[in-house]
Amino acid sequence: MKVIKRILKGLLVIAGLCIILLITPRVWSAMNPQSPPIGYHFTLPGYIAVGIGLEKLVDMNPPVPPDVEQFKDIEYKNINGKSLQLDIYKPKNVLKKAPLLVFIHGGSWSHGKRSDYMVYLMAFAKKGYMTATVSYRLLKDGFYPDCAEDITDAVQWFFNHGENYGYDPDRIALIGGSAGAHLALLAAYGWKKPRISGDTALVPQSTHRIKALVDIYGPVDFTTDYARNQPLITRFLNHSYNEMPGLYREASPIQYVNKNSPPTLILHGTSDDLVPVSQSDQLKAKLDSLGVPNVYFKVPFWPHAMDAVLRVNEFTQAKMYEFFERYVK
Repeated sequence: MKVIKRILKGLLVIAGLCIILLITPRVWSAMNPQSPPIGYHFTLPGYIAVGIGLEKLVDMNPPVPPDVEQFKDIEYKNINGKSLQLDIYKPKNVLKKAPLLVFIHGGSWSHGKRSDYMVYLMAFAKKGYMTATVSYRLLKDGFYPDCAEDITDAVQWFFNHGENYGYDPDRIALIGGSAGAHLALLAAYGWKKPRISGDTALVPQSTHRIKALVDIYGPVDFTTDYARNQPLITRFLNHSYNEMPGLYREASPIQYVNKNSPPTLILHGTSDDLVPVSQSDQLKAKLDSLGVPNVYFKVPFWPHAMDAVLRVNEFTQAKMYEFFERYVK
């Protein structure tokens, strides 16, 4: 009987701790609405919070409202017979050239699709911005630098087609999450890859520059111990660090940051065990050292892909909106 009582007492203590662990982040966030929302640090409590309805997930495929015009499946590049396409969304009430927000999906460079960011595309189109999303070659189609070349070509395409769709090519922001953030960072900070003469995939170069950049938990430095030993990065580069250390430097966005880099917004969960928050810490330090305007939000106790949770997504959207209003619009 004593053993049973001890077991029951232990279970009550565990249940009480679980309740505290689940409730405390919501209570703190409610009391501090201007601060980043607090998460659960451990994966299991996060799943439980979603499972019992304490946290809600975002609608990943919201409908396109009737007051937003769609331009779908626009080919910006064709390489080896593979058509790479983009979509543009334009508020119908926009009467003059609007800023353009270009979203680049993540997926470890191996999966994902350009419609993955519909939640952001629609949210900002409703706020008066033109939005766009881009496909790029995944690992099944080729290793680095293929996808980086695709995104830089897409950026050049956007620079050259503002008149056709009604956006201002001098007010373009790039936004990416995870692997998409890595590609956005490369393109915005000036990464360039030598091209083969006669390449039919070449896009005419432009004198325009990216106006602003949003990095959502993206990797920035592949020369760190984390990156050298991360299988996803080794696969992406198709070589180990010991084989080609120069390749790891070349593929690191932080190598291209300079005093003329665009204003940068960084959002990263402190419990991210896929891309450690130290990567964003490094980027923040480099931007500060060069005097590049930047805003950095460490979102406490949230893991990778944190913005799939509605509470975090709403915070992310709010901070992005403030950033765009200041640096783009």
